[in-house]
Amino acid sequence: MFDPQNPPELAASTWLNAPEPRPLKSLKGKVVVLTAFQTHCPGSLKHGLPQAERVAQGFTDDEVAVIGLNVAFEEPEAQTADMLEAFCAAQGLSFAVAKDTINGGDIPKTMAAYEIQGTPTTLIFDRQGRLRRHYLGRIDDIRLAAEIMAFCMEAPNAPVEQSMAVERRLAAALVDPDAHEGGCCGGGGHHHHDHDHAHAEGGGCCGGAAKGQGEGCCGGAGKQAQAHDHDHAEAGCCGGKH
Repeated sequence: MFDPQNPPELAASTWLNAPEPRPLKSLKGKVVVLTAFQTHCPGSLKHGLPQAERVAQGFTDDEVAVIGLNVAFEEPEAQTADMLEAFCAAQGLSFAVAKDTINGGDIPKTMAAYEIQGTPTTLIFDRQGRLRRHYLGRIDDIRLAAEIMAFCMEAPNAPVEQSMAVERRLAAALVDPDAHEGGCCGGGGHHHHDHDHAHAEGGGCCGGAAKGQGEGCCGGAGKQAQAHDHDHAEAGCCGGKH
């Protein structure tokens, strides 16, 4: 079962925009914002990647690390390492980008390990390396910035009680986003993710239901059971593999 307090390492085959690989274990002490994307996904192009770039420009790398993760579960032949490098340059991405390793099936390795169901998906890890948020689809800038700031203010060795207090304050201060329908990209039928799986484990350190807004999402890849918390808004499906 997926453990958000001890999440798996990224299974990257290639790193771009970085002098060396940036495994999660090397980033402990920082808040990490990871955006999973595909190069043809409308939601990634319109929302996920521009927002990741805003985060990279708005926070110092001493406190917040931004990583893009290319999960080529659709049209992998059009998302090779060389094509990805050209794409990153064309998009003006300044943050490190990893290419997920093809797994011999439909779902790349990191995507499968984290039970990512589509793109764009945003994961937020705290200073201790725990997965605190998992969003599918568009996230409001204010919500994302508030959560990043809150996790930045936690001590690197914060006890679970401090994390619980932060989660309570976030829940009290932020309006829960409303789900809304997104446009289909064709291919395989609409699917609806409005289920709620609590991240909290004996202290709620990974709590806070995460509702993405699925406009322009490329979904349909989620074959894995949902073992952790993410309320997904209705998302347009490109794959139809759900």
